[in-house]
This record gives sequence, C-alpha cells and structure tokens, in this order.
Amino acid sequence: MSESRVVADHRIMGGVPCIRGTRIPVATIVGLVAQGRSVDEIVADYSQLSAADVRAALEFAAAAVSERQVPLRTTA
Repeated sequence: MSESRVVADHRIMGGVPCIRGTRIPVATIVGLVAQGRSVDEIVADYSQLSAADVRAALEFAAAAVSERQVPLRTTA
C-alpha cells in the first residue's frame, strides 16, 4: 500500500488525511471517484496530483473502512 503518500498532520487541514505535500483530502478524491470521475480527469483538474496519488488515496480509504474496532465488554 502507498500510505506514505497519505499523511495526517494536525497542522494541515486539522489532521484530515491528505495527499503528502498538498491540502487535498483523501475524502475529496474518493468523492470525485464516487461521482464517476476517472483518474485522468482528477489528475487533469488537480495538477499537483499524480495517478499514483489517486490510487494511494483509494487504497488508504479502502483500508480505513475495512478496519473494525470491537469494543471490549467489562464483566462485573
């Protein structure tokens, strides 16, 4: 996975995961893909992104939604 292209820094966009070196959130890229935009269209509209950045954002999002947190129950 290309997680090194995705960073979450509290000083940039309040810690929202973004593509390294930009202020473009992963959620923005995922939203564009959900709207039917192709990788080439996204890269054409966001000149600071590469196709690899778009793929990294999608990989990051897929990994994020596949994680599960199971709350621990306490017994009394």
